[in-house]
Amino acid sequence: MATLLRSKLTNVATSVSNKSQAKVSGMFARMGFQAATDEEAVGFAHCDDLDFEHRQGLQMDILKSEGEPCGEEGAEPPVEGDIHYQRGGAPLPPSGSKDQAVGAGGEFGGNDKPKITAWEAGWNVTNAIQGMFVLGLPYAILHGGYLGLFLIIFAAVVCCYTGKILIACLYEENEDGEVVRVRDSYVAIANACCAPRFPTLGGRVVNVAQIIELVMTCILYVVVSGNLMYNSFPGLPVSQKSWSIIATAVLLPCAFLKNLKAVSKFSLLCTLAHFVINILVIAYCLSRARDWAWEKVKFYIDVKKFPISIGIIVFSYTSQIFLPSLEGNMQQPSEFHCMMNWTHIAACVLKGLFALVAYLTWADETKEVITDNLPGSIRAVVNLFLVAKALLSYPLPFFAAVEVLEKSLFQEGSRAFFPACYGGDGRLKSWGLTLRCALVVFTLLMAIYVPHFALLMGLTGSLTGAGLCFLLPSLFHLRLLWRKLLWHQVFFDVAIFVIGGICSVSGFVHSLEGLIEAYRTNAED
Repeated sequence: MATLLRSKLTNVATSVSNKSQAKVSGMFARMGFQAATDEEAVGFAHCDDLDFEHRQGLQMDILKSEGEPCGEEGAEPPVEGDIHYQRGGAPLPPSGSKDQAVGAGGEFGGNDKPKITAWEAGWNVTNAIQGMFVLGLPYAILHGGYLGLFLIIFAAVVCCYTGKILIACLYEENEDGEVVRVRDSYVAIANACCAPRFPTLGGRVVNVAQIIELVMTCILYVVVSGNLMYNSFPGLPVSQKSWSIIATAVLLPCAFLKNLKAVSKFSLLCTLAHFVINILVIAYCLSRARDWAWEKVKFYIDVKKFPISIGIIVFSYTSQIFLPSLEGNMQQPSEFHCMMNWTHIAACVLKGLFALVAYLTWADETKEVITDNLPGSIRAVVNLFLVAKALLSYPLPFFAAVEVLEKSLFQEGSRAFFPACYGGDGRLKSWGLTLRCALVVFTLLMAIYVPHFALLMGLTGSLTGAGLCFLLPSLFHLRLLWRKLLWHQVFFDVAIFVIGGICSVSGFVHSLEGLIEAYRTNAED
């Protein structure tokens, strides 16, 4: 027993020493220096778990007798705490296994990657549903009155629910009756629903919808940049189209991006600045509370333009695309439902408050981008911040769209439609760079010929937003889990599918008609 105790104490001391060395190496690595050895880097990643396991094994081994049989001659008896213990309760995967991430969290949820807390996950969802596209919500109230406010609440409830059922489609029961994560993405869920007859059809549909939404988001950033600059400096002899061209010239280096490390920090600062801008707009509206036009808010709808408002509101809540990877990265996936609840409640309250007070301030004069209603002295400062945010937010959807295109068309081996964009040395080929530049120019051309922020938002929200947030999650939920659903869950899924389909078709048709009418008007002028 004394020999065994000394051996264990030596192991603990060695672990503590390795832990200290690894922390020092990790600290230098964070400062920009490479770790001295691969063993130190691995030790830094796992030192806390190893230390905990050694302490558990020490306590268990002291209670064991020396007479237990050993697996090998001269070897110590196997210790349960050293092999099977893990904080999540699941067995620790073998060291060096390349597939250790698949069972735990899929492609994005491996044990070798740092996990995020529920607060961090909520911050990511908040960034997606509280972006600068809330600037178009007062315009939705203009054509819907109190029904528009109800729609903001309804969309929050439905999108929260469909986000939850989409995550439920990632899981299935195994032979032991345990619920395990067997899928890792929206595309995997879609492919599972279309299998076995069309194993890749669902994934292709989701990829197309995702590309359309990401590219349209880029177009909207260019449109809003040109619109804000034109309305900030009306005295300058520069048209809105010219401002859009200048903005695109600034965005052209996005074609050279290999990662988003440089832009992510600026995007975080711009998101914080956007919250400040929203508060400034609300503060200005509150300063004019005596002149609020309550009589203008009625229970009526503009039959021709209200469907466009539906698309605007739905587009402002879209976050389903990245929810599977976000949930797979959470330290406690069981907190996902709670996170979805408070993020969507907060979004509903803030969006409803912002849209209502802004519309009450300007009533029938409410414009597509609400900051255009501000006085000239305030408008120029606020719009400059918003343009900076739009330009720094553009690389995120652009890079995501490029990745989806490259993976679906250029990086699937024998199934690829075109040769790879990267050479053997990892460098981007010239024609791959040309395609990226062409995508930037395409967003510019769309922004020039369709410079209508609200109509583009309505079109995108009706086409891809309603599909990804309403139609597909409810359809997948019914397809994959229909045997386990209660009658009220089936009713909710069917109702969401039907309502989402009606809203999608009507919003798409009216938004398209509005764009055609606006294009004809511009052509006549």
